[in-house]
Amino acid sequence: MIGLRTLRAFLPSRRDYDGLRSSWKSDLTAGITVGIVALPLALAFGVSSGVGAEAGLITAVVAGLVAAVMGGSNVQVSGPTGAMVVVLAPVVASHGAGSIPIVSLLAGLMVCALGISGLGRAVAFIPWPVVEGFTLGIAAIIFLQQVPLATGTEGIPGHNTLVAAVESASGAALPTVLQTLAVVAGVAAVMFVAPKVHKSLPASLTAVLLATLAAEILHLDIPRIGTLPHSLPAPAVPSIDPAALGGLLMPAVSIAALAAIESLLSARVAAGLVGPDGRPGGRYSPDRELSGQGLASIAAGLFGGMPATGAIARSAVNVRSGARTRLAAVVHALVLLAIIYLAAGMVGRIPLAVLGGVLMVTATRMVSPQTVRAILRSTRSDAAVFILTALITVAFDLIVAIQIGLAAAALLTLRKFASLSGVRRETITGAASAGDSRIAIFRLDGAMFFGAAERILQEISEVKDIQVAIIRLSQVRMLDATGAHALVEVISALELRGITVLLKGVQPEHLELVTNVGVIRSLRHHKHLFTSLPAAVEHARSHVLRNAAATA
Repeated sequence: MIGLRTLRAFLPSRRDYDGLRSSWKSDLTAGITVGIVALPLALAFGVSSGVGAEAGLITAVVAGLVAAVMGGSNVQVSGPTGAMVVVLAPVVASHGAGSIPIVSLLAGLMVCALGISGLGRAVAFIPWPVVEGFTLGIAAIIFLQQVPLATGTEGIPGHNTLVAAVESASGAALPTVLQTLAVVAGVAAVMFVAPKVHKSLPASLTAVLLATLAAEILHLDIPRIGTLPHSLPAPAVPSIDPAALGGLLMPAVSIAALAAIESLLSARVAAGLVGPDGRPGGRYSPDRELSGQGLASIAAGLFGGMPATGAIARSAVNVRSGARTRLAAVVHALVLLAIIYLAAGMVGRIPLAVLGGVLMVTATRMVSPQTVRAILRSTRSDAAVFILTALITVAFDLIVAIQIGLAAAALLTLRKFASLSGVRRETITGAASAGDSRIAIFRLDGAMFFGAAERILQEISEVKDIQVAIIRLSQVRMLDATGAHALVEVISALELRGITVLLKGVQPEHLELVTNVGVIRSLRHHKHLFTSLPAAVEHARSHVLRNAAATA
């Protein structure tokens, strides 16, 4: 049961707007700027996902507003994103565009549950190479998804993105393909040149306006966005077909996982970005961010939109434009709402090739060359995880890519831990004593866990011609049940050969584990547990002397 204090942590409060009196002007400016930047992206992501420009715009307004108020970040901007488009396109191909509002509701409920259950901080455990490989794969998919728009052809639903791009390009017809490619080239040129002309110029919007104007003047016969609504539709629960619901559950799970990961990564990035006043974006609450994003997707689904996430690019623009409170993200949503009511007709005349060009340029900027070089030059294992995650993202599925990337990173990390763990045979220091050759001291180093236990067990078990084995555990920093069980096997094997085993230096935090697993019980005597090496050596020598006397 959620307590009242816990519930308050997920609700809006006056603290969300601390400093608004001094920052409201910069918040307004930032909100207007982000709204202008978000317009072409919202339209493009809606078209690219297969649900239409209308759904993208509705999502940017509704989800953007709800996430701004209910989310856990003061500077996060939410809406449709490229990563979500990659997941939604196959769902639209399999179940139709009408299934997306239902999927949005289901995924939103799941993301809310993740936030309430306190799993928001889990994103910190995703390794950097996995995140960047995932982002690179998404960028490649987004770029390939625009090939049909760039060539003026129909997309081929249900196909692998690379295959669909090749088939769309091969099916392009003259003169349409020349016109659309010229539009894409013009958009790309404007987006690269505009920031150099003036930093405050919104590159994507400038490119959209100029390219659309050129298409109108030249009377280009190329596909356009088409008719858009002049108002928001009334909210309604989408009709749910129980027979089709089962087929939508797994896509909803994938979408919820993606929404959670991308939103938290975006919020984390935004929190560290520095605004024009020299201050970072500020703290964020991971759990509240998840619950807020879940509510945003639910709201978008009720209005006929698509699932939403935090958008890294728009959040970055927000912070760098001077945003300090949630007012900026709220204004961004209101700007888009005003466009729906006041300029839907003009927006409908935008050529689809223009949106394709905007997303192609956006995709090329998602991962910087410096980041790729840094990862490839780091370690072989990190570079391998990065490349593997990117390739699987393109070839298969985003969630599968994250799962395999995490698994590969975990295996490589365990391998590294295992290589740092080992067993060393030491000599007895100080004055030698008769029979010392019958005593062996083994020092276990690093981690005694399932990844290293087998090798350590084998090395110790191969020792010969000794009567007493002292196993030092004071340098063991990590011990799990498998490692403790391996100790039991080592001790039992040595004792069966008539070799007395003495343990020295069991860490206090490991004592309960070794006791419960049976390490102490496997010793010949409970007094064969020592805290100092000299005492263990002295006891070992007494055993050797007794054995010598017994055989004399």
